[in-house]
Amino acid sequence: MPLWVRATTGSTCSRPTKRWLCARAPRPTKPLPPVPPSIRSSGGCLRPPYRPRPSLVFVKAPALIAAALLALIALSACGGKSPSATPSPSSTAAGTATGPASPSVSATPAATLTLPATTTHTATASVPPTATQAPPTPTPGPGGGRLIAYGNRDSSLVALTFDMGGRVDPALDIINYLVANQVPATIFITGAMVENENTDAGRQVLGIVAAHPELFRLGNHSYTHPSFTELSPAMMREELARTEAAIARYVSISPRPYFRPPNGAYNATVVSTVAGAGYPDTIYWDIDTIDWKPESDGGPTVDEIVAKVSERALGGSIVLMHLGGYNTYEALPRILSALQSKGLQPAAMHEVLGR
Repeated sequence: MPLWVRATTGSTCSRPTKRWLCARAPRPTKPLPPVPPSIRSSGGCLRPPYRPRPSLVFVKAPALIAAALLALIALSACGGKSPSATPSPSSTAAGTATGPASPSVSATPAATLTLPATTTHTATASVPPTATQAPPTPTPGPGGGRLIAYGNRDSSLVALTFDMGGRVDPALDIINYLVANQVPATIFITGAMVENENTDAGRQVLGIVAAHPELFRLGNHSYTHPSFTELSPAMMREELARTEAAIARYVSISPRPYFRPPNGAYNATVVSTVAGAGYPDTIYWDIDTIDWKPESDGGPTVDEIVAKVSERALGGSIVLMHLGGYNTYEALPRILSALQSKGLQPAAMHEVLGR
């Protein structure tokens, strides 16, 4: 197949008067002869078909005869011995080098190629911490703050925690069920939910929590539910303060000292900053029911929620649920029965933490 192809429209060649395609020709099925530089155009294109011709040297007859006579004289003068020719670079490379050896360069096999440390990547995907992972160990942070994922493992107490910041239903059904069955719990609410103009569910929940101090503890879940790891310390403090102010407009109870990080996002700066703002206890969890996700999006069924809590609950466990969770209300009676069968019982947060 010829290396050149005539262009039909819009040639990309730098020479518009010669309409030939630039060197993106089909790969040949057999090696082509090299194209002399003089045949290539300055624009990187090929001119019309190049066909190499045999190299012919034309000499006149008298000159040829003279050259033959000189060769015979030279042979007779050498006595038939071949002169010691200076080795060419190719012959020297094939044999033993007569000059100083140049440094040898050995290619590194691909299988043993060592990459710089900066290009090393891990194969483990980064995912939000869930109950399938080991919970973070309760650790005191700088400034006196603590990240708490579980309480006293030697106790028989479990903390049921409910976040409220997004979906409303079935929040009132759940909180009323807890009251009717005298089940202690900790409620982490956002300030935006308290001041939501489209529903008073957040304010009703606050009223029920305030009316039953023997059952409930309140915690701060921020105002707008941002990931605190993406905020400056000043922005974190503002989120906490706005939520406190929203709560104070309706009830006289305080969400201190408990803070639940939105999206489970935390680091040392978060723990330290919220501690300095009056929240020394950043409350995490060791069991995540993932009830915020509907079944249609791959969320858990009622049976799966019950099974997760039943199988993983230990003394001191902190269970994460949502007042607006999917299947949470239906799973709650069975969760309580499962805990009882394991000799565990729900308790207030300060009791689970051994305070």
